[in-house]
Amino acid sequence: MAKFLSQAWHDEARRLAQTFPEKAGATAKLGYQVTGGPDGDVHYYLVIENGRVIEQANGQRDDLDVTLVSSFEDSVKMQKGELDANAAFMQGKVKIAAGGNMGKMMALMPLTMSPDYKAIQEKLREITEY
Repeated sequence: MAKFLSQAWHDEARRLAQTFPEKAGATAKLGYQVTGGPDGDVHYYLVIENGRVIEQANGQRDDLDVTLVSSFEDSVKMQKGELDANAAFMQGKVKIAAGGNMGKMMALMPLTMSPDYKAIQEKLREITEY
């Protein structure tokens, strides 16, 4: 089991994501800020090239296309499958930080609806400790 948002969890998420089929043009550098967690706020990022996560780690980068901000509570709900990420965005539970590229975010949203993505998320849920 990997603790949610730990580096071990990110490593497992990236490993599982290697099974995701390539999606030409689905390329972005995404940052996440999860607020109000038991260990304080957490920043992490993903580098996605053609639908594949090639890098995922705790920390911040200066070259992000967009940074998404959500509470720890809502992040856990999304990870557990209790809150759809797209619905959370539309409800304002996930926000784009100032200066973020909304177009990049919108282009990646359909990927989260694919059966491949959902299967990876299910596997990640099985090995996550909250």
